[in-house]
Amino acid sequence: MAGHKGFRNLPKLERLKRGRPRPGPRPAERGAGRLPRPRPALPSHVVALEDFPVLHQQALRAVAELLAPPQPALSPPGGEDKGEGAFVVGGAVRDLLLSRRPVEDLDVTVPSGALALAESLAARLGGAFVALDEERGAGRIVVKDGEREYQVDVTDFRAPTLEADLRARDFSVNAIAVPVGPLVRDGTAGLVDPTGGVGDLARRRLRLCGPGVLAEDPIRALRGVRLAVELGFTLDAETRRALRRAAPGLRAVAPERVREEVVRLLGLPRASRGLRELDRLGLLETLVPEIAPMKSASQPKPHRFSVWEHSLKTVEAAESLLAGLAALTPYAEELAAHVAEPLGDRLTRRHLLKLAALFHDIAKPQTRQVIDGRIRFIGHDLEGAALARAIGRRLKLSGRAVDALERLVRHHLRPMHLGQVAEVTRRARYRFFRDLGDEARDLLLLALADAAAVRGDSPIAVWRSPSGRLVADLLSGWREDRIQAAAPPLVRGEEVMAAFGLPPGPEVGRLLALAREAQDLGQVSTRDEALAYLEARRKSRLTEEAESS
Repeated sequence: MAGHKGFRNLPKLERLKRGRPRPGPRPAERGAGRLPRPRPALPSHVVALEDFPVLHQQALRAVAELLAPPQPALSPPGGEDKGEGAFVVGGAVRDLLLSRRPVEDLDVTVPSGALALAESLAARLGGAFVALDEERGAGRIVVKDGEREYQVDVTDFRAPTLEADLRARDFSVNAIAVPVGPLVRDGTAGLVDPTGGVGDLARRRLRLCGPGVLAEDPIRALRGVRLAVELGFTLDAETRRALRRAAPGLRAVAPERVREEVVRLLGLPRASRGLRELDRLGLLETLVPEIAPMKSASQPKPHRFSVWEHSLKTVEAAESLLAGLAALTPYAEELAAHVAEPLGDRLTRRHLLKLAALFHDIAKPQTRQVIDGRIRFIGHDLEGAALARAIGRRLKLSGRAVDALERLVRHHLRPMHLGQVAEVTRRARYRFFRDLGDEARDLLLLALADAAAVRGDSPIAVWRSPSGRLVADLLSGWREDRIQAAAPPLVRGEEVMAAFGLPPGPEVGRLLALAREAQDLGQVSTRDEALAYLEARRKSRLTEEAESS
């Protein structure tokens, strides 16, 4: 986030826990070069405004100004909670205490009047206001900062007091609050931590705030797994049992909220760990019951794993590829830019590749046959594409993302089929790029991950093998294909209809596709040549039909 300075001065959890002040420079550092500006040591359970990212600071100053006169300082932790003023809560506080890159969104809670405050804050920050829940008092401000955007959510207390509000939240590490008034006025403010979140941060443990928080909002079960992976935390035993019990409740959650958590999980570098944990807890099968048959579906050699384990390992291999794109020379830079392309709802092609890896063999169980003693999965690509589309729609992915997911699953065998011929012809290459379009490079990455997951190999090792050379060969043709595809067509529909006396219909489309292919393959270069080529193709087809009748 803009203005982030590396959080070099963040309070350390151990000092917060033990009540130690921040130390000054070590003796060896004194006089060695230019020292940072001295800062006063802060007492325990205190954070500084300047430790927040600059965009968060701007939002918090605006909140304080809108709530003027300044609110009185909060009493120390353990004292009486007056329930007055605005408070920063949630991920921004948690990440500040962990000295990690902060979440891009900021959560502010107030005793009441959240919607009015959010609307005024949107005007002050030049952002867009969205009323999330008028009944419960929840508003959102979306602020653009160059090409990026961040959100500020403002909510009313969920209980009569701040402490009760915090105890009603999901996990203790997200139930730590900082009063905005003192933070802006004095530059520092104390923490409010009624559930022991600071201690759980120090222990790297994720623990529910209370026994009823999952029943109140089952989406917190998905969030818990995602946070555990994102933060590198463990789920305590009681929390794991509670997450498992919460699985059926996910069916009643709005699909848009499920999508948001799934997308955030897939955005993590090791999302595969989260998928495995969701599976162990019964949460993933609740969301995608189609995966259940995959777990008992065995595969013939050279496969070493069941269909389900192979799919999870394909996700892992895809993540290894995404982390190691630099090894895919000379295509690393263009592939990195490609997988960063947004597809809507904060989902990018990185997310899409992992989804396709998870679902590419989803129809193998129902297409499994034994033919002449061999296990076959005939048609699993086509049936899998239909299932992938249905799942994408159920998760409320964008139309563009659903189309891309279906295309990747439908064509995931294409690279393997091309690898079985002695030479990939120019026409075969052309049709590969024509059919895959913008998803061609995604499919080639999926092919590397899929091949690696057959035995659990490294996808980079596959890239350097003969199979990888086929992928590299196809990647080398991508630029040429895009240049050709960008050229205007030599003939248009009305010209084809006039030349052959055809009405609008499928035959016109078929002829236009033939003309485009001939143009891109260099077989024709003018309008007259294209029409002559089509005339010859029509005569040939009519002759074949006459001979077969």
